Parts: sequence; structure tokens; C-alpha cells
Amino acid sequence: MQLPIKLSEQSREPIYHQIEHQIKALIASGQLEAGTSLPSIRALSKDLEVSVITTRRAYQNLENEGFIKTSQGKGTFVANIQASFKKEIKHDTVTKAFEQAIDTAYQHNYTKAEIQDIIQTILSKEGDR
Repeated sequence: MQLPIKLSEQSREPIYHQIEHQIKALIASGQLEAGTSLPSIRALSKDLEVSVITTRRAYQNLENEGFIKTSQGKGTFVANIQASFKKEIKHDTVTKAFEQAIDTAYQHNYTKAEIQDIIQTILSKEGDR
């Protein structure tokens, strides 16, 4: 199984955090359901072209937080997460994405009003999904 994880070398966020956050988002959104087998640390590090140490750190943090479970000799699996916790993770993920986008806009000297216009334009284009 290949996970739809996109890493950014330009991000100030460490690679292992990027991996963690994206796996959390996949779990919270239901794209990865409880009991789903995850790639091995080596397989994921190869797919993402990062070190095994980086991937291991992400998996260890996810396991410590209760998102995944590792069973010796069987593999790594998505843990059963409560719906309220999934909702919290989804909110945090979307908030973080907006914060990053707003930071980028400020770096390009956009004003608050210009940023709000951009957001409104995007929402208008999207309509009701």
C-alpha cells in the first residue's frame, strides 16, 4: 500500500512531522480505517525517499499518541480512534493549512483584506460541495 503523502522540502516543519500530520489526517478523514495495514518503515521511507530514521520517528510518535499499533512480526496497523478525537484532528489539520496559507500570503505582502478576498473567491468558485 502506498500512502498519499506529499512532503515539502521548503516547509519549516520537520519531515517526520509532515509524515505524522498527514497520516493523522488520513486516519481522521476515514481514508485509513481502523485495522488497515500500513507500509513497513522501510517501505514507506523508500516510497517517500527519506531516511528510515525519519520514518521510524514518525511511526513511533504516532504509536505513542495512539494512532497506530505495531505487532511484532505482523506489521503496523491503524488503531481504533474515537469519533470526537477524529473531529479534533480534522479541525487542527484544516486550521494548520489555513495558517500556513496565510503566512505565505503575508510573506508576499498581502493585506488582511486581500487575503480575505482570496478566500472568498475560492469559496465562491467551490460552491456547495
